[in-house]
Amino acid sequence: MALDDLPGRTDDDGSRRNRDRWIGVYIGVLAVLLAITSMGGDNAAKEATLKNIAASNMWSFFQAKNIRRQLLRAHTEDLELLLATTPTLTPEQRQRIEEKIAANKATDARLTSDPESKEGLDELFQRGKALEKERDLAMMQDPYFDYAQACLQIAIVLASIAIISGGLPLLVLSGLLGLAGLLLSFNGFTMLANLPGMN
Repeated sequence: MALDDLPGRTDDDGSRRNRDRWIGVYIGVLAVLLAITSMGGDNAAKEATLKNIAASNMWSFFQAKNIRRQLLRAHTEDLELLLATTPTLTPEQRQRIEEKIAANKATDARLTSDPESKEGLDELFQRGKALEKERDLAMMQDPYFDYAQACLQIAIVLASIAIISGGLPLLVLSGLLGLAGLLLSFNGFTMLANLPGMN
């Protein structure tokens, strides 16, 4: 005996069952969107952390190279001062000091810019700034995913309550929150709009 054959069942019960099925499908779609949004939020948080660590490492490397360059410059200045203030140097001593000054200046230039290895100070500065930009983008994405998850979770709860209570206003509110969650999630992935107060 089918459920529809029971005495007291009406066509209204059938249409309600049909409506409840569609709400169930709608809840399933919201759950899939929630899973995708959650994954996006987790990835954005991981990306922000990884890029922050990479940028920090890059700036540490930059500072170490800069300190090395400054020490080299100070040593070169000392050698130049020695040449200028010590007239008693032999030609051989003078030549060795001049060669050392020339070598120091070549090393200084390589520390400042080294396009071949991309590890000169100029290149490290650009790489550090690029990593900071990537970190900042990931940090900007994260709140969109957080709010999208909240909207989608509330939409699922309201749709579930609408099945039990049969309340159309709850279903409409669920739909609005689901749409808001979808738009926020989409914006989290694409960053098409920068909404005020979200950063």
